[in-house]
Amino acid sequence: MSTLGLAARNSSTMLRRNLLHARRYPSLTLNLLLTPIMLLLLFVYVFGDTMSAGIGGGADRSAYIAYLVPGLVLMTIGSTTIGTAVSVSNDMTEGIIARFRTMPIHRGSVLVGHVIGSVLQSVISVVLVGAVAAAIGFRSTNATLLEWLAALGLVTMFATALTWVAVGMGLVSPNAEAASNNALPLIFLPLISSTFVPIDAMPGWFQPIAEYQPFTPAIETLRGLLLGTGIGHNGWLALAWSVALCGLGYVWSKSVFDRGAQ
Repeated sequence: MSTLGLAARNSSTMLRRNLLHARRYPSLTLNLLLTPIMLLLLFVYVFGDTMSAGIGGGADRSAYIAYLVPGLVLMTIGSTTIGTAVSVSNDMTEGIIARFRTMPIHRGSVLVGHVIGSVLQSVISVVLVGAVAAAIGFRSTNATLLEWLAALGLVTMFATALTWVAVGMGLVSPNAEAASNNALPLIFLPLISSTFVPIDAMPGWFQPIAEYQPFTPAIETLRGLLLGTGIGHNGWLALAWSVALCGLGYVWSKSVFDRGAQ
């Protein structure tokens, strides 16, 4: 079998392994998924009318739902990838990786299986959050089919980038608790982005913190695609951040994983 064929076959096996783990132990994924859903319900039903008036939508929470959902979709991805960091850390500390290294399998397939499995879980989680959002009033009436496809591509690409970063965090963590703590920025960064309020509404000293980070351009791009509004330069920034994070996460993860085999 060629090297490429072996890598594809082993990666498929590792993907099935990770999906079986997720099915047998769903509590971690469900707990992480509940965070964006609870924030969605909290901000819509408790703060919705006030926040809607604050962004110029009048005392109608439907305007704020439309503004809020794209940010929480990307927060969902960040939450899901924390589970990836924990899962990778568990594999590294429980000895299964050492056993894999003694077997005639493609070395990178272990990480690839984690990444593909996490991206699939992220997309499924996004669909669930989107279903809750639609149930409470979110509508995307102005988006075209092409914009919906672009939104799906953005979600998948951003999920892949964050997942590779989370894999690296899991590899360098001594245990699952440390991996969970190390990956907290993946939830924290959306909280200080344009998820809940426009950047212009923030204090002047805080605006650069919210603007110059990966989540804000991705959120603004997804918001523009789902609502059928302009995205300006945010699309290119979101693409650049995704490619940079994916490359950095891949190189970091591969370096740490290969170093552990020596």
